[in-house]
Amino acid sequence: MIRRTVRLRGTEASAVALGERFAEIRRELAIPEDFPAEVVEAATAAATAAAREPRAGADRADLRDVPFVTVDPPGSTDLDQAMCLSRREGSSGGWYVDYAIADVPAFVPPGAPVDREARRRGQTLYAPDRRTPLHPPVLSEGAASLLEGQDRPAFVWRFELTADGGVESVELVRAVVRSRQRLDYAEVQAAADAHPDAGPRLPEQPVATQAVLLREIGLRRLELERARGGASLPLPEQQVEATDGSYVLILRPLLPAEDWNAQLSLMTGMAAAELMLGARVGILRTLPGPDPGAVARFRRQAAALGVRWPDGTSYPDLLRSLRRDRSNELALMHEAGALFRGAGYTPLDPGRPLPEVTTHAAVQAPYAHVTAPLRRLVDRFGLVTCHALAGGAPVPGWVRDALGDLPSIMAATDELAGQLERRCTDVVEAATLAHRVGERFPAVVVDETKNGAKVQLLDPVVLATAQVRSGMPELGRAVRVRLEGVDVDRGAVRFVVE
Repeated sequence: MIRRTVRLRGTEASAVALGERFAEIRRELAIPEDFPAEVVEAATAAATAAAREPRAGADRADLRDVPFVTVDPPGSTDLDQAMCLSRREGSSGGWYVDYAIADVPAFVPPGAPVDREARRRGQTLYAPDRRTPLHPPVLSEGAASLLEGQDRPAFVWRFELTADGGVESVELVRAVVRSRQRLDYAEVQAAADAHPDAGPRLPEQPVATQAVLLREIGLRRLELERARGGASLPLPEQQVEATDGSYVLILRPLLPAEDWNAQLSLMTGMAAAELMLGARVGILRTLPGPDPGAVARFRRQAAALGVRWPDGTSYPDLLRSLRRDRSNELALMHEAGALFRGAGYTPLDPGRPLPEVTTHAAVQAPYAHVTAPLRRLVDRFGLVTCHALAGGAPVPGWVRDALGDLPSIMAATDELAGQLERRCTDVVEAATLAHRVGERFPAVVVDETKNGAKVQLLDPVVLATAQVRSGMPELGRAVRVRLEGVDVDRGAVRFVVE
């Protein structure tokens, strides 16, 4: 992990100044601040009613004896998912996966104030200094969140997996659950690393048992993804974190435990998409495959960068082999972004033919978003759709009526989330460099733009455009760039390739 702490001029006012700029960005983007009073009142009433009423019954199973745990980033309180993993008895092997998803529809009546506000917001938005939630915190961080030791309503996907990780059967029930423990990814990774060869005998500690089983299942699911031709872009994640009056830029490689956990979400999204496609009703997350011209261009870029592409190797397999510590391969990772464009949401209507694209090219299977209803609007509709279909019931009219509007709502909020993240990161990058004007930095050329060369600095962690005065350098080339100016308010830095 590469870190650099941001302190403008070394004063405590630095973080205040950055916080003011983040607030300005939110205002410029018209990001909502507090919830309207009627929305808070309705959410509070829903939370209060849920605390009073018995939850288990004829239409809701009592699964509070299932030892669920949650796995999330440190400090998270809007907990969408909980899991309980176990091995199947018998010689054939395999696993049971109980995957609980927060039952947000239990708190959000269609057409009521919380629903209307959620449709306006679309998703939870993240800035370095604050989160703009999709739902009022009394729900998203309270009554609807799968918090440790609390009885909560949930949709529970109950999978039986074969020894190779394939789905043998799946059931979806509405239930009451209780999470036993809140874990973060580092804890799960440490527990898995402490038992590298668990074999048939699982560790006695519950956390270690879940960590070992998550690794087993995650690795099998990753193998199935490779066999399907699924692809992922292995770029390190650039993040801005707030800590003790400062802001920190981090270039953070994902932990293996995060990949394993992501496989449970992908498996659930694939199961949801199968239900929707079977009935031709619902909403899919789709991504068209790259056209042959884009793949041919990517192959030429690999050759120009000196990256060997063995005969018979697909582009997903090539991506998996790229290393972040090689400048030419880092450059090729950036170029691979052109292969992953065009993601969107595709509604299914039983009265119409199937859309031309019903799969997600990176997953290499049909896929739907259903695992983050506290933070993403579309998941609530997907969960209700799947629960109805799994029980042989008709999909509620309020869900079907919304399917045509959801793609545009989600596209707009996805764009807004990207703008907020990029503009806030630009401000922090500029603040990182404010006192270093005139210095020279080693960098790698990762792309060509109409304004110059896109370069990746590793210390500090900055991706920027640099002016080129005498001929565009080759992609992947290591260069030195000089910082000629910084404007923190605009989040702008000016580099020149020497």
